[in-house]
Amino acid sequence: MALFKTTFPVRYYETDQMAVVHHSNYIRYFELARDEMMVQLGFPIEKCESELGIMVPIISVECHFRHPARMGDVLTATAEVDKVPMAKMLIKQAVWNQDGVLCADGNVTLCFIDSKTFTPVRCPEEVTALFEKYINANQI
Repeated sequence: MALFKTTFPVRYYETDQMAVVHHSNYIRYFELARDEMMVQLGFPIEKCESELGIMVPIISVECHFRHPARMGDVLTATAEVDKVPMAKMLIKQAVWNQDGVLCADGNVTLCFIDSKTFTPVRCPEEVTALFEKYINANQI
């Protein structure tokens, strides 16, 4: 398993009139964690696109709302990968508040496509090698 985290405050514009985070923002929080995952792996998503010509679109999102996050909260978003990606990558995602209360969780599935032809391709070897190394190093 490879687990990545990023922490950030709830911003005013993310909340509604009741100072509760609008549900649409959890998908953005999931993306923050996925972005941080790629940075921590040493292969930011923009590098995948610019150097390898591979884009990584979302093909499905599942999000379960568990507890409201509010203005003033400091949230931690996580991205967890259990298997080395092939043509698709399943990422388990969650958002926790500063008290350790689960606010939302779900799954995001990404695929890999050639940026010129928009046809599906396998995950680049450079990326699979990083995931293999990280997953194997973190196994008990």
